[in-house]
Amino acid sequence: MGAVGLSVLALVLGYGHLHAPDAGSMVEIDWPAGLDSDQAAALLARHGLVRSEGAMAMFLRTTGGTSAFVPGPHLLAQGLDPWDLRHLLERSPKRPTTRVTIPEGFHRFDIATRLEKLRVAGKNAFLRASADPLLLDELGIERKGALGIESAEGYLFPATYDFPLDTDPREIVRRLVTEADRRWAALATQHAAGFASLRNTLGYGRREILILASIVEKEAAQPDERPLIASVFLNRLLDPTFKPKRLQSDPTAAYACFSEPDVVPACAGFTGKITPAINRDSKNRYSTYVNDGLPPGPIANPGAPSIEAVLAPAATKYLYFVAKGGGRHTFSEALDQHNEAVRKLRATTTSAERPE
Repeated sequence: MGAVGLSVLALVLGYGHLHAPDAGSMVEIDWPAGLDSDQAAALLARHGLVRSEGAMAMFLRTTGGTSAFVPGPHLLAQGLDPWDLRHLLERSPKRPTTRVTIPEGFHRFDIATRLEKLRVAGKNAFLRASADPLLLDELGIERKGALGIESAEGYLFPATYDFPLDTDPREIVRRLVTEADRRWAALATQHAAGFASLRNTLGYGRREILILASIVEKEAAQPDERPLIASVFLNRLLDPTFKPKRLQSDPTAAYACFSEPDVVPACAGFTGKITPAINRDSKNRYSTYVNDGLPPGPIANPGAPSIEAVLAPAATKYLYFVAKGGGRHTFSEALDQHNEAVRKLRATTTSAERPE
């Protein structure tokens, strides 16, 4: 009997190193609490994550059962072996770690896609966690003023992080927001005078500054132009003669096609290209072409240089800017100057498109 038992144990442990068939898919599972080994094996089998439901159930019973499995969202890849699945479902410290770089200007939908690609967290689970009102309240994120979807957008600091595979998405949000809080504290202290000026003139707090910084982040291709672009938007908001108070920034309108596409008819068929219809859609509350002032929330996650550009903008009288190629812009104080810059841009573009 002892020999038979050892043989069975050897077979089970050997099975633990057999990889399941790999169809190249990632599986998001909201793992239920209280599943026994048979139920857990059945759930994994339904998702194509094990070779044999029966063998997996025996493996789980033999290696300690399922009491340590963590309920909640998990991201599991096909092609793993049973030991890998156990380590992930237990959120074991033995599971591998990967490096995640979040570029400046990524919005939370970009972040979610990258996290899933790197097998750190499921896209849908991360999006839910980053819009969880209880988590936002826990992290002290201001949510006043927004009329629709609430999220941690703007507070997910772009940087490089190390995360274990299959990390709880709430922990990812907490870590990114904690880093954003640390960076903000340093910048607000360094530019206390600029912060005070924005508060006194426009009533801006951190949230409004992050909203504007996120727009600067999406508009600026060259680092040295960030303070200039920030000055244009602030001049429009502060100049009493500039009416209506519209920032007219394409990236703001495009954000609605990620955050609430069903609300904005012009977002139908959106492929990432901003169209005049998206800018002009009256139902697009993020469009700064049809709405005065700032959009209801950040449209991306700005890095420190863009936040600093809003806290310490260039001293200019510019009210307009337009791209001129090479990631740079032409800045103008008057509308006729701006229109001439636009005409030159269109003429150059048309000429470049003519066949030789």
